[in-house]
Amino acid sequence: MTRILHVLDHGLPLQSGYTFRTRAILKAQEALGLEVRAVTGQRHTAAPDPAAIDDDGAERADGLRFWRTPGSAEGAPGLREWREVRALADRIEQVARIWRPDVLHAHSPALCGMAALRAARRLGLPLVYEIRAFWEDAAVGNGTGSAGSWRYWLTRQLENRVVAGADAVVTICEGLRTDLIARRFPAERISIMPNGVDLALFGAPLARDTALAERLGLGSGPVIGFLGSFYPYEGLDDLIAAMPAIVARQPDARLLLVGGGPAEAALRQAAQASRAADAIHFVGRVPHHEVDRYYALVDVVCYPRKAMRLTDLVTPLKPLEAMAQGKLVAASSVGGHRELIEHGVTGTLFAPDDPDALAVAMIALLSDRSGWDDRRDVARRFVEGAHDWGFNVRRYLPVYQRVLATRGEAAPIAA
Repeated sequence: MTRILHVLDHGLPLQSGYTFRTRAILKAQEALGLEVRAVTGQRHTAAPDPAAIDDDGAERADGLRFWRTPGSAEGAPGLREWREVRALADRIEQVARIWRPDVLHAHSPALCGMAALRAARRLGLPLVYEIRAFWEDAAVGNGTGSAGSWRYWLTRQLENRVVAGADAVVTICEGLRTDLIARRFPAERISIMPNGVDLALFGAPLARDTALAERLGLGSGPVIGFLGSFYPYEGLDDLIAAMPAIVARQPDARLLLVGGGPAEAALRQAAQASRAADAIHFVGRVPHHEVDRYYALVDVVCYPRKAMRLTDLVTPLKPLEAMAQGKLVAASSVGGHRELIEHGVTGTLFAPDDPDALAVAMIALLSDRSGWDDRRDVARRFVEGAHDWGFNVRRYLPVYQRVLATRGEAAPIAA
């Protein structure tokens, strides 16, 4: 049985889009008969649960097993990251001698990839590197970095080095793959593993909880919703700015914002100042296992992402979850959304960075419900056919087989 050791920035029990994708991958790989374990770097900040630690030092979380990298990287920028890479690479080697994997499978950011590359070379193991986003662009999108800065340039160079050194590369969408090919990396070494939905978790929508809707002040709706992290690039300020026009045409319309993040304070302030303030409701963060209760309250899930390099290249997970929940989806027409949503078929697209265009699209959608059921059915079938993790995870198998065949079986790990 092939053993895959995943190398991660952070993991369960922390909750994020990163950890939810990881969980889905590991669970689906186990269902295929692969043996999987994971090792997390020093950015995994959750305190360990002593009751969940096995004799070999792995921590159990949601039925999966994770080895942690002890300590925290310190020092000036640059030196701190180098220490982080070294600590993770050493931990990968320790774990490999305990568990003896056949393949190392590292997931972005590039620091994880660099640590795995160092360890793979020392151990004689093949390396698969998976890119979920270019983290220099993510930093620009969430306001912690700027394009053209030395950190942006350095992160890009590290990514290029890992891509060049890995035996195979996987990206989550065509936008990322195309960008790598434009950097002159061989197309045949780059596969796509698209975002997916665990239909065991999101495949059975709940009935609307009328008591919860009443407690939140939603009335009978229609309800526009967003469930996720509040980053500036998500464009929720445009959604709030569109609400007065929407309410003017649909007086009972309500906006439900579930989640939190760096932009939350500014968004709450904008909502309080809005002429439609009474129609905008914040819930805050909710446990992942309760998210479907809030999906059940929403008629249309809206993703007004702003146009930038990050959103044009990367496909988000959330629209697929919404489709699996049987919800209508409306989104800005950035590149990442266009890979997932066909306008008028599986969703509604509108111009990004334009509250007026958003309002026009939402008013048209809310005013004519004649095609709602058909669109929900088409979107649900799209997820089942192209984005169910139980099916998508099979795409990893030829990648693993190829890197193992290239190496002529994994080399023995030195004791």
